[in-house]
Amino acid sequence: MTPRTVASAFRVAAIAEAFSWVGLLIGMFVKYVPETSEIGVKIFGPIHGGIFLAYVLITLLAARVLRWSPGTTVLALAASIPPLVTVWFERWATRTGRLPARDVVPTT
Repeated sequence: MTPRTVASAFRVAAIAEAFSWVGLLIGMFVKYVPETSEIGVKIFGPIHGGIFLAYVLITLLAARVLRWSPGTTVLALAASIPPLVTVWFERWATRTGRLPARDVVPTT
């Protein structure tokens, strides 16, 4: 796999993980605060779990292909625990050169 391919897969996984966290949090709110329905947790629980596992696997692949330090790898893995931190990590990694920048499409 090329670094650009891995970086793209990592970006998709990071954003998907954050969105699935939001869905799960909304589902948990509906389940526990107004106590009206468990459907959000039943839907987003497995979705978030699957995307979380994909994020972890893609993070480990990215760490190997992009030659991340152990500290960067641990930070990327830890970012999956608090809600929405995977997006912060993706932006930080891009800004600091740990994740190759997205290709800029020239305008004509």
